[in-house]
Formats: sequence, structure tokens, C-alpha cells
Amino acid sequence: MSHDHGHSHDHSHSHDHSHDHDHSHDHSHDHSHDHSHDHSHTPLSFSEKLVKLLDHWIQHNDHHAEDYRKWAQDARENGRIEVAELLESAAELTGTISDRFREAGGKVHSHVR
Repeated sequence: MSHDHGHSHDHSHSHDHSHDHDHSHDHSHDHSHDHSHDHSHTPLSFSEKLVKLLDHWIQHNDHHAEDYRKWAQDARENGRIEVAELLESAAELTGTISDRFREAGGKVHSHVR
């Protein structure tokens, strides 16, 4: 099964986030994210852009980890124990990635002060 992610981002005043899949699944996949945008015409600093990007990646990863856990539970309920364990492991790894993004965000914040 392949999983293709097409992403497009426009951070001028709106946020467009398309999500293309070449497989079907029976759960909702709402990919809306709450992003507050400063509508002043002052360009964002590199640090501000980086923090926004890291926050986006964390939200995105957390959403996927939630999906992996849901599918792990479904796999377990359908007798696919090995698959469930692998999906649970993927959810944990995804959480670790989000932790690294949080760490990076903390370092960006501490450097800005």
C-alpha cells in the first residue's frame, strides 16, 4: 500500500493544506489545522517561521499517530496482532519525532529571548 502526501502551503493570509491518498479508508481524515496568522505586513523573522513550521509538524504528526493507534486497535480486534504491534510502534516513533520538534521549538524560543 502506498501513501502519497501532496502538500501545498500558502502562508500569506490563508492556509491551504491538501492531502491526497491513493487508498481508501473508512475513517474521517480531517486535516484542518488552526493557524493564527498575523495580518500585519511585517515579514516574519526566520525564528517565527521556524516556530510556526515546527508547530505545524507537531500537529500533523500527532494526528497521524492518533490514526496509527486507531488502526492498531482495529487490527488487534480483527486478530492481526503483529500488525497492531507494528502500528503501535509506528505511533510511538511518531511521538518521538514530535518530541524532537518540541525540543527544537524550545531551543528556538530560548534563543529569541
